[in-house]
Amino acid sequence: MASPEAMPQEIRRVIDANLNRTREGLRVLEDISRLVLNSAILSQKLKTMRHELLKGEPALDIKLISARDSEGDVGAETVVPGQDNEKELALVVVANASRVQESLRTLEEMSKTPGAAPRLDPERFQKARFALYTIERELLSSLTRREKTQYLSGLHAIIDTQALKGRSHIEAARQVISGGAKTIQLRDKFSSKRNLLSVARQLKKLCAEHEVLFIINDYLDLALAADADGLHLGQEDLPVKLARRLLPIDKIVGCSVTTVAQATAAEADGADYIAVGSMYPTPSKEKAIIVGLDRLREVRQVVSLPLVAIGGITSDNAAAVIAAGADSVAVIGAVLNAESPEEAARRIVNEIEVAHGETDR
Repeated sequence: MASPEAMPQEIRRVIDANLNRTREGLRVLEDISRLVLNSAILSQKLKTMRHELLKGEPALDIKLISARDSEGDVGAETVVPGQDNEKELALVVVANASRVQESLRTLEEMSKTPGAAPRLDPERFQKARFALYTIERELLSSLTRREKTQYLSGLHAIIDTQALKGRSHIEAARQVISGGAKTIQLRDKFSSKRNLLSVARQLKKLCAEHEVLFIINDYLDLALAADADGLHLGQEDLPVKLARRLLPIDKIVGCSVTTVAQATAAEADGADYIAVGSMYPTPSKEKAIIVGLDRLREVRQVVSLPLVAIGGITSDNAAAVIAAGADSVAVIGAVLNAESPEEAARRIVNEIEVAHGETDR
């Protein structure tokens, strides 16, 4: 193997520039993982990659730095139109991941040239590049889903076909959205999926127009066909881990739980939010297990995901549920059985906002 001295000056410049790009890009991705997403797993992967790729070999490092000529770099002043525009975090991730991937490819090729130093192992750069493809996907998935889960901080209205008793899904959803609902969930245990698909697509359109989250209960195929924002699963439905793998990276998954163990398992399997209930007796689910506010508090202590409380919640007890640790409350009868779903929704939203400290009574 050649020594650093045998490496041509121009090759040293290429390697130095691309090691710097790799270092800078990985640091940006690592900071987003750690400080924005609070992901210990992703930040550790990136930190490990950065240290493994860039651990020093003094003789080589000195030669690379000596070859550096920032003032004489003909590309230093080159500006591409639009490169200084504001970027969403997702675009920052893509830009920096691409920067690192391109640099690793260059390093891989340069390390094959005559005179390359022993530390410049092309296989190591190739392995890191392919690992980063996967990490980039995980980062983008986490960021886009994070944006959606920010809607899970208010009224989560479940449009249940049975509770509607023949009334229009779309009109009911329109009213509760006007009343301040941030999430609409379509729930139907009995209708054919063929009929439900038309309803789901109309609800998706309505929710998109009002910047409201649209989630489908139980049916992954229907969620995909309607391009819903997410899927909600119960303990007897598809496993969260499988649904997470089958859904596009920007779709969220929620999971209903009654125990702390189920909640921690759902978080570990990739759930984006957890529904805890039933808080109180509810006519929409006669055999529901009543877990109460104490269970909600227990779950809040062990998971970091948004919590949606469900079951028997009304404007009279919504504030107590929020105080116990819920970020959002899910309701069916409290709005759909009201003379005015819009007004009923507005009353619950007001209680939630007061409990969150967003408004005064």
